[in-house]
Amino acid sequence: MKITDIRFEQLEGVLESDIDLFRERLIRPIDIYPEHRAEGAKEMSAGRFQELGDGKWRVWNVVLSIDTDEGITGISGPMSVNEAFFVNSQLKSFLIGQDALATELIWDKMYRLLIHGRKGEAMFAVSAVDNALWDIRGKAANLPLYRLLGGPTRKTFPAYASALGFAINLEDAAATARGFADEGYTATKWFVRNGPMDGEPGARKNVELVRTLREAVGPDVDIMIDAWNSWDMRYALDMANRMAEFRPRWLEEVVKPDDIQGQARVNALSPVPISGGEHEYTRWGAREYFEAGAVDVYQADTVWAGGVSEMLKIFAMGSAFGVEVIPHGGAVPINAHLTAAQSPALTPLIEYLVHWNEFIQFFWKDPVKPVNGYITVSDLPGLGLEVDEAKVESRQTLDWS
Repeated sequence: MKITDIRFEQLEGVLESDIDLFRERLIRPIDIYPEHRAEGAKEMSAGRFQELGDGKWRVWNVVLSIDTDEGITGISGPMSVNEAFFVNSQLKSFLIGQDALATELIWDKMYRLLIHGRKGEAMFAVSAVDNALWDIRGKAANLPLYRLLGGPTRKTFPAYASALGFAINLEDAAATARGFADEGYTATKWFVRNGPMDGEPGARKNVELVRTLREAVGPDVDIMIDAWNSWDMRYALDMANRMAEFRPRWLEEVVKPDDIQGQARVNALSPVPISGGEHEYTRWGAREYFEAGAVDVYQADTVWAGGVSEMLKIFAMGSAFGVEVIPHGGAVPINAHLTAAQSPALTPLIEYLVHWNEFIQFFWKDPVKPVNGYITVSDLPGLGLEVDEAKVESRQTLDWS
C-alpha cells in the first residue's frame, strides 16, 4: 500500500456554546517580565478560534489526510497552518511512494531527515504524519487502534478534569471543582497564576487555591496543580511543602523543561509527587527524565512527542523505570486508544481539558468525551476520526506548490 498524496484542509465553522474560555490563564515562563505578566487570557487563542458574542465562537482547524493507492485515507489533527506547511515543505516529497503500513521505517526516515529539527514544530509534523499512518493501518485491518496495539486492558477509564481557562478566584474555583465532582470526575487539575516574581502574596494565593479546592471536593477526589514551567527549584520546594497537607496528587512542570536536573532535585526532596514531560520530545528526551529521576509521572503529548510510534517506546521505558505515563491531553481520541492498550498501573488516567476539547474536537463526527467522569475508547477503525460535514461552513485546501 503506497502513499499517493498528502493533503491539508483548513475547516471553518461556528461553535455555539456558553463557554467562558478566557476567565483566567495559566502562568507562563515569560511572566517574569511585568509587561507579559499583565497580559490577559485571550493571548492563548493562537488564532485557532475567535469569540463572536451571543454564545458563538468561530473555529478554524487544519486536518491532514494521507491518501493511498488502495483507496484508504488516513487522517490526523487538528494541527496549525505552520505545522501543515512544515509537513508539506520538509516531508511530503519523500513520503510519496512510501509503504503506508511501514510506520517504523517511515518514522526512522523522518527523524533522520530532520536532524536539525528533533524538537518543536518539526516533531509536531512527524507526529501528525505518524498518527495518520496508524489511522491507515487500523482502517486496512478494520480494527480500532487499541486492538492493533494489543489492547484492551480495559475500555473505560477515569478522566481527570483539566480546568485550563477556568476562573481561579476562590469562590468560582470552589463551585467549579464541586461541579466536576458532581459530574463523576475523581480528579481535577488546576493552573496557578503566581510564581517567584509575585513574592509571598502570590505564594499565599497559590496555597489558598489548593486549600479551597480540597475543601470543595473533599478527601476522595484527587487534585493536581500545574505550574507550566514557571517556577524555580526553591519556589517549587516551598510550594510543595506548603501544599502537602492538602494532598495534591502531583505538582506539574515546576521548572523549565530543560532544567531536568533541577526538577530531579525537586522530585527527590518534595513531599508531593512531581510530573512533567509535556514539553519534551521522543524516547531520547524521555530517557533523560527517567534516568535523572525527574518525575513520578511522565506526560509526553502524542501529537508533539513523535506520534503513536514514539509513544509506544515511551510507555515501555516508563514501565521499565516504574514511572507512570499519562499523556498530555492534546489528543484525547488518540490518547484513549493508547490508554486502553496500556496497563492500568502504568496509565491509570486520561487528561481531559474540559473547555479546550470543545474546540479541539469540534469538527469530529464522534468526539471522545467523558460520561460520568469516565472515557470509553472508540471501536471505529483506526483512530476513529471523521469530519462532521454538518459543522463545516467552509473549507480551504492549503497548497504551497
